[in-house]
Amino acid sequence: MSFNLQGQGAIITGAARGIGLAVARRFAKLGAKVSGWDLGCSAIAEDPAFVHRANVDITDEAAVNAAFEETAAALGQVSILVANAGINGPTKPTWEYSLEEWQRTIDVDLTGVFLSVKPAVMHMRAHDYGRIVIMASVAGKEGNKGACAYGAAKAGVIGFAKSLSRELQPSKVTVNCIAPAITETELFKEMTPEYIAEKKALIPMERFCTLDEIAAMTAWVASPLCSFTTGQVFDVTGGRATF
Repeated sequence: MSFNLQGQGAIITGAARGIGLAVARRFAKLGAKVSGWDLGCSAIAEDPAFVHRANVDITDEAAVNAAFEETAAALGQVSILVANAGINGPTKPTWEYSLEEWQRTIDVDLTGVFLSVKPAVMHMRAHDYGRIVIMASVAGKEGNKGACAYGAAKAGVIGFAKSLSRELQPSKVTVNCIAPAITETELFKEMTPEYIAEKKALIPMERFCTLDEIAAMTAWVASPLCSFTTGQVFDVTGGRATF
């Protein structure tokens, strides 16, 4: 069965590159009206996938709330939020992490998701419809050696999604996660070659996940067809995750 997102307002955080940009372009092809949020939107200023753009620091509650109000005014009803913005943080042993490095990763990858989701939830509840899709990671399910803060944050967003999904039942607002394996994006710049090779070796399909594969899964989870599934984690891991 085919599906589309025709006319649906969608916010994608971290939309200027990598996974977020791939998801935005997939959504636009399916007919969605896409608002791209990022720290700097100059890279997507002329990209036709977007009908709206907002420069937003997702760790700043006032900025997020203001951006949501602006976006809702531009799009009308916001039916989809993809909480994708994130950082990898340092790749080194836990005992070498500074508190500042730990806190920065948690602030962006966990608290930033909470702050992005909160105004969207209130808006979607008022309309009794919505799809919240949170970009988690296999690291949040199994852990990744050398990325303690990232793994903790991604495990946190999975727990957050499950809790929120229960709070929203039996409404038509669903909350689910996508959990990719390591994917070749600009986040590679934050990783050592040894770290990248080690994570690739864990994937039974012996390759990296692709942006198109993540975008396709995200589009289906965000669509009206995914109507009876909430509080779940959709793996895109090439066989690495088995639970």
